[in-house]
Amino acid sequence: MKTSYKIGLVLLLLTAGFVACTKKLDLVPTNDVTADAVYSTAQGYKQALAKAYGAFALTGNTGGTGSPDISTQIINDEGNSDFLRLYFNLQELTTDEAAWSWQNDAGIRGLKEMSWSANNPIVNGVYYRAFFQITVCNDFIRQSTDDKIASRGFTGTDAEEIKKYRAEARFLRAYQYWVLMDLFANPPFVDENSPIATGLPKQISRADLYAWIEAELTAIDGELAEPRTNEYGRADKAAAWALLARLYLNAKVYTGTDKNTEAITWCKRIIDAGYTLHPDYRELTLADNNLNADENIFMIAYDAQYTQNWGGTTYLAHGPAAVPGDISGTSGTWGGLRHPEQFTDLFEDPSGNTDKRAQFYTSGQNKQMTELYVSTDGYSSNKYRNKTRSGDPAPHADPNGNWADIDFPLFRLGEIYLIFAEAVLRGGSGGSQDEALDYINELRTRAYDGETDGNITAGELNLDFILDERGRELYYEAHRRTDLIRYNRFTTEAYLWAWKGGVQAGRGADAKYNIFPLPATDLSSNPNLHQNSGY
Repeated sequence: MKTSYKIGLVLLLLTAGFVACTKKLDLVPTNDVTADAVYSTAQGYKQALAKAYGAFALTGNTGGTGSPDISTQIINDEGNSDFLRLYFNLQELTTDEAAWSWQNDAGIRGLKEMSWSANNPIVNGVYYRAFFQITVCNDFIRQSTDDKIASRGFTGTDAEEIKKYRAEARFLRAYQYWVLMDLFANPPFVDENSPIATGLPKQISRADLYAWIEAELTAIDGELAEPRTNEYGRADKAAAWALLARLYLNAKVYTGTDKNTEAITWCKRIIDAGYTLHPDYRELTLADNNLNADENIFMIAYDAQYTQNWGGTTYLAHGPAAVPGDISGTSGTWGGLRHPEQFTDLFEDPSGNTDKRAQFYTSGQNKQMTELYVSTDGYSSNKYRNKTRSGDPAPHADPNGNWADIDFPLFRLGEIYLIFAEAVLRGGSGGSQDEALDYINELRTRAYDGETDGNITAGELNLDFILDERGRELYYEAHRRTDLIRYNRFTTEAYLWAWKGGVQAGRGADAKYNIFPLPATDLSSNPNLHQNSGY
């Protein structure tokens, strides 16, 4: 294994399939393992926490398919129910960064075209996947109160460790509620104090959920491990700070009020904690990227032996069109993911210099996306490669070339530099434009192999540049939809890309598509819920 705490390898607590009804947002374990048995030892607590982390990287309790967490009535193919694959599809396929060729995949049609409904399986899948992880976290949080710890006889080091585990579960829950707030605005809400299996969850407003997430993250600050001291794959203070920085950068979208000063504050905490940019951008998304402790803040840990599913970075390595297996490090790519031409245009440098972040496969591919569901239209990406930096097979290489060993960066320092710079340009205090320029040029120096050919001047640093730079630096890392909404360019005519709004040249769409609809299944079963406007 990569580390001593590879996520998702142990204890199948809460293995019941998730069902499509908000009556079940707080599940009761239906297996024969009782809470008292699970939580009788400190190791049991750690194993239960692994299930909370494992919900990021697994789709069920057997490798590949066979025992799904989420009912196949919601996602008819367990391989499509991995958190990252679902979330990536909503954050990227709806934007200028990506398109997917397989139009018969459930839920794909309508994403690029901005014509989805409350019955879209991918939209619903993200919703239920997020609540699955929230449910697991809620159970862990209930079982790790001070009273529970004391009643089970834990003292000293064991008691302190369990309190840290509890803080981590609260972080994971806060992250998933941020996902729900960003995507759905006004979801139902359940926490450790909600009745189990009785009553119906109440809906929470986006502004109130924002305040809850902010309070939760600040409350656990003193309980999480110090930055860069926890086991790999587990959250520490810097992970919470990074989520706070992202939360504050988007505060005006969520609440109507800017919080750019606060975004700068939390970025500086991370920067001051000793993180540095990893020197080679192309090593950020390789099979041994767990070695990039200089830049990684919080990763979804994938392992070809222990987290086998058809989503995650397996999807990102196999998914692109045309990339040969000797490049992707897989048995071959699936002819699915491609870039609209407007995105690849972001990498064109008038000076003729080459941005090394432009990891495109062009052989046999047309740059123009004349047809949306034709795999040869649009360049492919080979950003995710299931090889090590030395070019060798992945550490736990699957001999069949199916499963990826690449960890996914939920938070890394490159994003923090970009948040800092944007928050400064949006008027936040606590940081200077000179600092912002320095951070942007650090990113660009790395992108140009240590040369300053791509560096910009103070006069070139503006918000439009930051949006484009976020595209170049963070593409295929599930940021783009949120970024375009913050810049008011997601549904509007201000920026068009191929097949936006369902036409080849692109067009604006109804503003309702800035958020997704709550699943029709929940609306029909819970009278406390009201659909988002326009759906």
